[in-house]
Amino acid sequence: MTTIGLVLDCLDPEALAEFWAPALGYKRIGAVGQYVLLMPSQPGVLKLLLQQVPEEKVVKNRMHLDVEVADIDAEVSRLEGLGARRVFSEPQVEHGSQWHLMTDPEGNEFCVCDGGGSV
Repeated sequence: MTTIGLVLDCLDPEALAEFWAPALGYKRIGAVGQYVLLMPSQPGVLKLLLQQVPEEKVVKNRMHLDVEVADIDAEVSRLEGLGARRVFSEPQVEHGSQWHLMTDPEGNEFCVCDGGGSV
């Protein structure tokens, strides 16, 4: 059986854990050196490892997270309270889906999506 986990490069994994743990409902398991591990409470969901790197983010992510929720506007407001920023003021709409493009406190892009159930 193959499993995967996500690794997010960042400048300050401790600070970014303060955003991503409550954003995803994950628990901060611990830190060793340049790493901070966040784990979900339910089995079968991907872990998130925050890895400190020396360079700042420069260009658009090649891969990003989609946070799928029933009420994207409420989730966007909650995440903004944690330090996320909207890229556009209005949601994007395409192929029956609606989402907000956002950035975390270090500028990593992610989307808050309805999972295709709104339009």
